[in-house]
Amino acid sequence: MRIRIPGVACLCLSACLLSLVPSGQGAMAKTVQAVASFTVLADVVKQIGGDHVTVESLVPTNGDPHEFEPSPDNARSLKAASLVFISGEGLEGWFARLAKASGYKGEPVIVSEGIKTLAMEEGDHNVTDPHVWNSVANVIVWTDNIEKALAAADPEDAAAFHENASRYRQQLQALDADVRAKIAQVPQEQRKVLTSHEAFGYFARDYGVTFLAPTGFSTETEASAATVAKLIDQIRKEKVKVYFLENSNDPRLVRQIAKATGAVPGGMLYVESLSPPDGPAPTYLRMVRNNVDQIVGAIKR
Repeated sequence: MRIRIPGVACLCLSACLLSLVPSGQGAMAKTVQAVASFTVLADVVKQIGGDHVTVESLVPTNGDPHEFEPSPDNARSLKAASLVFISGEGLEGWFARLAKASGYKGEPVIVSEGIKTLAMEEGDHNVTDPHVWNSVANVIVWTDNIEKALAAADPEDAAAFHENASRYRQQLQALDADVRAKIAQVPQEQRKVLTSHEAFGYFARDYGVTFLAPTGFSTETEASAATVAKLIDQIRKEKVKVYFLENSNDPRLVRQIAKATGAVPGGMLYVESLSPPDGPAPTYLRMVRNNVDQIVGAIKR
């Protein structure tokens, strides 16, 4: 008589199947569930994290990170995240409020740490320019900080993060060189444009383009009538001929100034937000290329 022992056959089969799995692949690979404050940063995190990271942006495409109003869905996403990235330097003024409301207890990774920032006077105090990503060199600093944070959160995939980050740094360095070469085609005295707000300070510093704007670093500020009148006089005096709209900002004021000065439209710049996937700026690299092509093409005309 044959005696059957329940479960033995299943155990034997499981052992056989496990013996066929290559060493080190018996467990599922870890996926870091990350949240980033806005779309530009979310894309850079994704480029470095690759298949080992899922990234959700709190501010949506075409959204304004200055005036963003978080939702209950944002609170749930933040609380569930294993790693959170913000740019810092005052950009995400709403983040502390969201963290408190969501019950998030962690410390966000501030990716702009180590960047030499710019400042300007607004009213009676100095304000740090938070738009650091408009210098490609600054995003290399982002890359370093993001790689370190991902490797600390998921040491088993540190080699993959390092490989992705190394490749992305090379792409950024090539982009930086390409931007400089394209702008060099335009005489220095012609490199002047009108935009909605002071978001291109780092771009101006690195690439030698002058940007005039009616409002300061944040879109939450409002330009006074005296400020607008002074800017109109400056545009006429310096013969600024081109203005640009920004995808995440109200275009009405810059259009009014353009009408008063005779400046002509140069196109749309993506400054604080990426476009949807089918738009001209679905990634950071393509965002910068789009902006440079728009600026150079318009001022050369």
